[in-house]
Amino acid sequence: MTSFSTTTLLKRLILGVALIGSAALSSGCYAGTTSTTAKTRYPIVLVHGMAGFDSILGIDYFYQVPAELRRNGATVYVASVSSFNDNDVRGEQLLKQMKEWAAASGYTRFNLMAHSQGGPTARYVHGVAPEMVASITSIGSPHDLSAMQGSNALGDLLTNYSKVVAAFGSVIGWASGNSKLPQDPVALQAWAANTAAFNARFPAGKPTTYCGEGAEKVGNTLFYSIAGNQPKTNGWDISDAVLAKAAASTPGVATDGLVPVCAAHWGKVLRDDYPWNHLDEINQVLGLIGKEAPDPVAFYVQQAARLKLKGL
Repeated sequence: MTSFSTTTLLKRLILGVALIGSAALSSGCYAGTTSTTAKTRYPIVLVHGMAGFDSILGIDYFYQVPAELRRNGATVYVASVSSFNDNDVRGEQLLKQMKEWAAASGYTRFNLMAHSQGGPTARYVHGVAPEMVASITSIGSPHDLSAMQGSNALGDLLTNYSKVVAAFGSVIGWASGNSKLPQDPVALQAWAANTAAFNARFPAGKPTTYCGEGAEKVGNTLFYSIAGNQPKTNGWDISDAVLAKAAASTPGVATDGLVPVCAAHWGKVLRDDYPWNHLDEINQVLGLIGKEAPDPVAFYVQQAARLKLKGL
């Protein structure tokens, strides 16, 4: 088995997603025309990953995605959870917001579309309040790190740099207007070093084998996942050099530059070979993707259309 350090994964998550903030120079939006392509029965909730945010300086983490979903008829909420914390804490934060949205709107269920660590966070919510989750679509999410080695090194990394990492998370929180959200890299470490335990607590959608596929439907909830497998996609994208270098350190492992493809499998795998890297999956940095690569924003609309056809 090829060794893939979870230390390496966490370093990459911190560095790669941070590049979004450094590139927040301008923003774009889609036209305000209307269609019903993405008009799902239940609202869509976008859930960010580690080192993520809802928006900073007018730049959406899911760049241009909320506007395009709304343009196509969807009701969209964007979650705000801790940038650095475990999935229990982040999940409770997400659940609290969902309950608030439900009380204000009358909706009783939600379709969660979650990137990176947002995937396990969404699964926590399903585990404790399945009646509120109509579907979970995870994008480049590190669901299963059990096949990776080096968890002791991961512990050393986050123990030594916990204050720095926590401060970084606080900066993101301040810039996005969510400075009161707690940052706890040690709790994050505990989850990343033992995803098997988390998956045992919340097994719905778990693949029958590593790199396999899980059930599409568990109870009344549908589970989907996708992944990219091209770390370097656009020479003009400032993140590509970092992602390509990171991927080169683990030869033989298919990855989006941050998360191994196999670790992203959960529920029904719609596709795991998108020519995207980890930031392309959320249309970052600022919409720069590979030549002739599928439009990531269009994926979110297409997935909403799929959920609509499923009656969700």
